[in-house]
Amino acid sequence: MSRAVQFVESFGGPEKLVVREVPEPQAGPGQLRVRVTAAGLNPMDWFMTSDAETAARFGLSLPCGFGTDYAGVVDRIGAGVTGFAPGDRVFGGAVSRAVADHVIVDGAGSIAAGGAVHRTPEGVPDRIAATLTIAGSTAAAAVAVVLPGPGDTVLVGGAGGGVGVFAVQLARLAGARVIGTGSAASADALRALGADPVTYGDGLADRVRALAPEGVTAALDLHGTDTVQVARELGVPDKRISTIAAQVEGITAANGAQAAPGALDEIAALIAAGRLRVPVAATYPVEQIRAAAERQAGRHVHGKIVIDL
Repeated sequence: MSRAVQFVESFGGPEKLVVREVPEPQAGPGQLRVRVTAAGLNPMDWFMTSDAETAARFGLSLPCGFGTDYAGVVDRIGAGVTGFAPGDRVFGGAVSRAVADHVIVDGAGSIAAGGAVHRTPEGVPDRIAATLTIAGSTAAAAVAVVLPGPGDTVLVGGAGGGVGVFAVQLARLAGARVIGTGSAASADALRALGADPVTYGDGLADRVRALAPEGVTAALDLHGTDTVQVARELGVPDKRISTIAAQVEGITAANGAQAAPGALDEIAALIAAGRLRVPVAATYPVEQIRAAAERQAGRHVHGKIVIDL
């Protein structure tokens, strides 16, 4: 038998999650089985499973697993799998299946279809690898829309969130200056990522002008639409603004599926080289999944939440 976190009787909030004993899954042709050691949580995890109607839109039905990002070790491979072998350390994404002892993924799949798998570089711990797939690919896609470079000043809304910690650093590595919005309590965390912090809320445009009198040239809104509105007020052209959590006419909405091939492997390599870091706000044993999900859903976490299995 194998453990899996699931919604069993109904979808809903963290209080509906249970840790169950389930039959040990087996890898079929073209598939590999990963013994999961760590799973990272993302806002999409609880959004997709918040109620039956939303879950149905994502093709989910009961009993349903939880979490998408995972890291671990390949322990079985099916016929026809090439490029992986038992004992390989890997990370990837498997929608609403990741918080479990074992996850089955396609050797050549995608996050949305069959699950995705990547090699974990030496020097990248599983707890860090387990945070990369959703937030890393989403950040890479959002940053690619605005193409930051030397001479740019990029306003990042929601800079301290799960996607923000990647986006800030990717923009900085491209040579741009970054101004990141967050709460007053997040200022030190944002500075540690390389951003100049600014508090969100009323008066944001004036505070940004004070920080960047020469102007802002690009913007990422990683929370809603407030940063889009401020960026437009500051004269940023629509083609250099991106969102991830809202649709705004004239603005490109980015998601992880649009990330360039190899983007996640590049991020993992940057982490291995010590050039990009992932702050982990907290780790929880799988038995405390409800507490972990509640904290993540609060949307005030500075960094990532990781489940140990």
